[in-house]
Amino acid sequence: MNLANKITLIRIAMIPMFMLFMYLQPLRPGVMEIIAVLMFLAAAGTDRVDGYIARKYNQVTKFGKIMDPVADKLLIAGVFITLADIHPQVSAWPVTIIMAREFLISALRMIAASEGVVISANIWGKVKTNIQVLVAFLLILHPGVIYLPGPIPFIIIWLTALFTIYSGLVYFWESDLEFFAPPEN
Repeated sequence: MNLANKITLIRIAMIPMFMLFMYLQPLRPGVMEIIAVLMFLAAAGTDRVDGYIARKYNQVTKFGKIMDPVADKLLIAGVFITLADIHPQVSAWPVTIIMAREFLISALRMIAASEGVVISANIWGKVKTNIQVLVAFLLILHPGVIYLPGPIPFIIIWLTALFTIYSGLVYFWESDLEFFAPPEN
């Protein structure tokens, strides 16, 4: 197994660890959030590192092509599901919307790949990921380390969900949708 794939697996292994620290927050308020957010940011950062290493050192593998996006989805699912569970201001609805978009785009990519069509990441998907990481960062630290007043947590999670939907729609609009057409007779 090459280095890029090992880094992807490390990202997956970090997910339950930062989730655990999020759940341990009541034991040491402030401290546990900082540990959780550092682990989350480290896990999110490995996404850039493994991709860079795979491309630079010609270590792109089938395993990596499959597991890297799976690791990304697990990371986002882990953080937002945990936030919905522990923060009363983070509703399950926007989290469900975020997860649905992630899995629908993954399914779209798999269907396209089965037809020989590659749906590459676009700028909106990258912006979406950065917004999700930023919002997760803020919500992990709220309220023990930073305080987000009033409805701010509620608003930012919903804005994240709306942008996530938009970025998913862009994938559908920009992709070669011919593979959805019925076969010609």
